[in-house]
Amino acid sequence: MKHFFLLVLFVINGAIIYAQPSDPGIARPRLVVGIVIDQMRWDYLYRYYSVFKPDGGFKRLLNNGFTCDNTLIPYTPTVTACGHTCVYTGSVPAIHGITGNEWFDNIQNRTVYCSEDNAVETVGAAGNAGKMSPRNMITTTVTDELRLATNFQSKVIGIAIKDRGAILPAGHAANAAYWYDYASGNFITSTYYMNELPAWVQQFNGRKIVDSLFKLNWNLSLPKDIYEKNCTLDAEPYEHKPFGGDQPAMPYDLTRYVGKSYSMIAATPQGNTLTAEMAKAALLAEKLGSSGTTDFLAISFSSPDYIGHSFGPNSWEQLDDFVKLDDVLGNFLDFLDANVGKDQYSVFLTADHGVAHVPLFSQEHKLPGGPVDMEKMAGDLNGLLKQQFGKDPIITGIYNYQLVFDNRLIKSSKLDRKKIIQSCIDYLQQQDVIAQAFDLGELSGTTLNSTQKQMTANGYFPIRSGDVQLILKPGYVEGDGIGTSHGLWNPYDSHIPLLWYGWGIKHGKTNRETYMTDIAATVAALLHIQMPSGSVGKVIEEVMIK
Repeated sequence: MKHFFLLVLFVINGAIIYAQPSDPGIARPRLVVGIVIDQMRWDYLYRYYSVFKPDGGFKRLLNNGFTCDNTLIPYTPTVTACGHTCVYTGSVPAIHGITGNEWFDNIQNRTVYCSEDNAVETVGAAGNAGKMSPRNMITTTVTDELRLATNFQSKVIGIAIKDRGAILPAGHAANAAYWYDYASGNFITSTYYMNELPAWVQQFNGRKIVDSLFKLNWNLSLPKDIYEKNCTLDAEPYEHKPFGGDQPAMPYDLTRYVGKSYSMIAATPQGNTLTAEMAKAALLAEKLGSSGTTDFLAISFSSPDYIGHSFGPNSWEQLDDFVKLDDVLGNFLDFLDANVGKDQYSVFLTADHGVAHVPLFSQEHKLPGGPVDMEKMAGDLNGLLKQQFGKDPIITGIYNYQLVFDNRLIKSSKLDRKKIIQSCIDYLQQQDVIAQAFDLGELSGTTLNSTQKQMTANGYFPIRSGDVQLILKPGYVEGDGIGTSHGLWNPYDSHIPLLWYGWGIKHGKTNRETYMTDIAATVAALLHIQMPSGSVGKVIEEVMIK
């Protein structure tokens, strides 16, 4: 009998030991850090490799983690809100419902901003900048699923300068999301999450770090000859001048913004520093990674997007921004090592989209492409439709490269919608900048390259999509030719970096085709939790230690 009880005790103890988090079947890291760089082409990893520091962020992730070098966005439009949502839902606009940074809602009959929510109020500042929430996103995120899997014991916090960069990744069930208020220079939130900023956020805002960062100005990080070798001439005529006509080139005096003009920090590398400092403060104050359950910190660095739009991917400013961001990331990884523990956290780094070359740069170098005045195109089309159908305006606007009709006007006036669509297509196909134009409602029967067709279908959510899809020829960019943009199917907009690092991650590389939708599925597998409710991605098995 004594031996029997010893045997039972041994079995029970064995079962208890088997159930401990140290078992590889159920172990999880203390913290997951999701990093999204707003506007980063995949090729920047290698184009700038020689100027990244050995102990900086990018080389550390590349040389000690796992990189998926052929990661693509599987939908259009390739814009910020869709990208952040896709990364964390593992889904596409046709399912998660975020069809652009803004869209025309065919039920509400108005323009809707991706994270707007008039049912909530701003917390932390005056004004409407905080009237935001994730409610327009109709699926869960991997951060939501982590909260569910731990019975809401895990903490999830999202941080970014852009509201959509903080809110959409953090998900519906987040403890908090904080974004930057351009008027006050403070990080704010909404009553969706809380009724008052935590004391630590108030203290962080009280430090007015933004003013200290302005005083650092924007100086070159490297010798001038490196910029001259790797970039266009500084102050090209096709670059914007966000800091005024008296400052056409680097370095930039930012001290003029101290105590005012707080929005200007977003268009400088100092915006990345501000974001990282806020993330550090959140980790310490909320004790992320030390609660006994896995926590999640979702960070988006918004400044590269502002800089990229203004100056383009071949500018001194863009190179310098990524050199400085490399330092910020390296410093942040050191911070995680010290405060969470080396090899106790998992990181992924990706981008929400890439960017096209500045169209006038392309023309200067005899490359295909140029600027496209979409507003003029819509105006000309409305003029044509008025002549043909006697009503104006029939087109309410162009959203996400789609013509949006006033379908209520068409219905009430008993106009022939099919004839209107055909008139638009006939006109558009005569324009030199247009590669394809077609009825979105007839997409399945449209003769179209399979990649373009699939990406368009993945972006189509009828209530929030337009009527006629435009596909520009490669290299053509919406705008006046000053600065650049993104949003199309082309590789320069859709080929993004994807790096993995830390707990549970192998060292290696794959060139096989992977997708933005695979990120959430892989994180879910790493954590042994359910995929998000609209996920269509597949686990990237090569990434994880077996």
